[in-house]
Amino acid sequence: MTTSVSLGKHPLLHVEVRHVSARQPIEWLRRGWDDLRHLGTASLSQGAMIAIIGAVLLMLFSTHAYLVAAAITGYLLVGPIMTTGLCELSRRREAREPLRVDEPPLPAPRSSTSLLQFGAILAAIAVIWFIASAAMLQTVFHTPTPSLAVALWGSLTDGLSGPPLLGYVASGAVLAAIVFVLSVVAVPLIIDRHATAMDAMWTSIRVTVANLPAMLVWAALIVLVTALGFATLLVGMVVVAPLLGHATWHAYRDLVR
Repeated sequence: MTTSVSLGKHPLLHVEVRHVSARQPIEWLRRGWDDLRHLGTASLSQGAMIAIIGAVLLMLFSTHAYLVAAAITGYLLVGPIMTTGLCELSRRREAREPLRVDEPPLPAPRSSTSLLQFGAILAAIAVIWFIASAAMLQTVFHTPTPSLAVALWGSLTDGLSGPPLLGYVASGAVLAAIVFVLSVVAVPLIIDRHATAMDAMWTSIRVTVANLPAMLVWAALIVLVTALGFATLLVGMVVVAPLLGHATWHAYRDLVR
């Protein structure tokens, strides 16, 4: 059972946030799976597109451990915006709106600008992380980033291993945690309430603060399920991405009144 807690009025958007139990993220995955089963091809086609994007990135950057880590982390940092179509599918199913396989699940035009702004912010975070982590490798670990020649024709294990690689991955994990806090309910809120990008991110922060135990469980589940997708060389991402995308919608519905 959920209880409601008002976190005050934002100047542009009034949002009331609920408290949920630490077990509720498991229910979000169950509901996400139910959406996936009922939506079928429409949902899996979105998952296939996300998996293909990830596969292309890994193929392009698979020649050096630094670039593999960069590709995976960058992929995860911009991941929330890739769930837009899946959240829209869940919204339409909940609203009993007609669904057509040949029609892309695009949100209302009013939401497009905010989604673009949110996506740009995530992309900027990924670029900042890429630059900052490269600087960290050079100043802290005295390890140069790979040259273009090494990036294109080098070996996966050339030049970066042990502590430098762990430090690089750790910096990416910190940024991923920040993105998680900023995006917990951001995309669904933009789609459903036509919120601005700043409103959506601020609400996500408040949701996280109000539901820290549940958010820790939810983050752990996302990491675990995503790892399964990567462990299958992204084949499993065809199912994993829709599952998490639909579950994100149901998390929003439970967390925001």
